[in-house]
Amino acid sequence: MAYVWNKDLETGNSLIDTQHQQLIKAVNDLLAACSSGQGRDALDNTLNFLESYTAKHFGDEEKLQIQYQYPDYMNHKSLHEGFKKFVSDIAIQIKKDGPTATLISKVTFGVGDWLITHIKKEDTKVAGHIRSKEK
Repeated sequence: MAYVWNKDLETGNSLIDTQHQQLIKAVNDLLAACSSGQGRDALDNTLNFLESYTAKHFGDEEKLQIQYQYPDYMNHKSLHEGFKKFVSDIAIQIKKDGPTATLISKVTFGVGDWLITHIKKEDTKVAGHIRSKEK
């Protein structure tokens, strides 16, 4: 089942929202590849994208948090670091064991669920803080 972008996921920051959409699209593309029997082939590309794009995305988010003096910056950064390690650990495991169904599931559901939860719970707080500072 694909992840659906909706108003609940919008932060109001066009850069961050566009980046979130790209991350969700990567997971959805992997889900689609799995549905057509191409999941194992698509896994490596998806992980490479997630590793590079999350580094850029998290960097952009963290710059905004510093710029607007977000009070929970260190905790938020820690969550980002944990996610990057999760993705990196999957990539290492794939190099070791190959693209197993378990690893594909970790990417599609582990990554997808983390992103949705993080956006709804954490990123919306950051966006609210930024909006309050801009007034």
